[in-house]
Amino acid sequence: MRVFAPLPGPITQVFDYGYFGVTFFFVLSGFVLTWSARPNVPTSTFYWRRFARIWPAHMVALVLAIPVFYTLAAVPEGSFLKPFDLGIILLSVVLIQAWWANPAILYSGNPAAWTLTCEALFYALHPWISKVLIPLAKRGALILAVGAVAAAFAYRAGVIVWPESALALVPLPVMRVPEFILGMGLAWAMRSGWRPRIHPFVGIGSMGAVIAVVLLCTRAPAGSLFTYIPAFSNELFTIACGLAIIALASASLRGKRPSRFESATQVKLGEWSFAFYLVHATFIYLALRIFGYQEPSWWNLLWFAGLLAVDLVAAWALHSFVERPAEKRMRRWKDRRDHARVAVKQEASVSG
Repeated sequence: MRVFAPLPGPITQVFDYGYFGVTFFFVLSGFVLTWSARPNVPTSTFYWRRFARIWPAHMVALVLAIPVFYTLAAVPEGSFLKPFDLGIILLSVVLIQAWWANPAILYSGNPAAWTLTCEALFYALHPWISKVLIPLAKRGALILAVGAVAAAFAYRAGVIVWPESALALVPLPVMRVPEFILGMGLAWAMRSGWRPRIHPFVGIGSMGAVIAVVLLCTRAPAGSLFTYIPAFSNELFTIACGLAIIALASASLRGKRPSRFESATQVKLGEWSFAFYLVHATFIYLALRIFGYQEPSWWNLLWFAGLLAVDLVAAWALHSFVERPAEKRMRRWKDRRDHARVAVKQEASVSG
């Protein structure tokens, strides 16, 4: 919203860290996929189900985004618009755009969809990381989770110390793998019986605490060790995401009373959340094109409310008429093929 209708004062500094929502999603993705994984599901079926889950809605959102972010005319200086380039847009179709650091490619097509390149890598790795993870007990899974976080911190430190080294050339999807592995390790530890007693308030509050600490450290005197903390903000927030997820999951598994996150409204919003993510930027930038930049003002909260409502309606429509029905049809098609293959094998074994 800062690109269209920002609020005045220091609150804008908090919005600088809105991208941490992606970090939370990457950790949560590893957790959910591992928590729900079943060993009898073939790898090909796993891949197909993930494809069915994200690609149909992504394609519709991409089609909606192209006329908003691209133009066939000359691009005005300082504009967010990009010249239409079919070759670059096709990279978004196959979800490989985030393997390039060039912003024109990284944020090509639907700019929000760069995260799907990371998710595609995560999905590709999940069955193979699971082969390492599944034999591990609770302690081994936690060691893997801690190791993933340590690797993320080590990488960030290496980039800070050697900014001109090859470390700076590591593709973005690879950089985000530790967040996914952290979620996987925590989920397997909990599947192995781990029930940490972390109050949900502590888990959720840790995310806010990280942002507060980072903001305070940006004001530290030059040369102070505290000035290095913001450079590790994403890694610190990754830990906070893990704490929040296991705190809520553990409380639920221990039979605590349902949290507000388990209400029918929250669950429904959660079902729409992927679609919401896909369309949110498109409508914000569409408003920017139509109404122009709004000067910082508290009246812009009305724009916040209005665009939130528009995005929610669009997310509901995308989920209800594209994402959910397409996924169901694609899953049924693969399930029928799997069942037919099993039936042929059983018949062959009987006749043999």
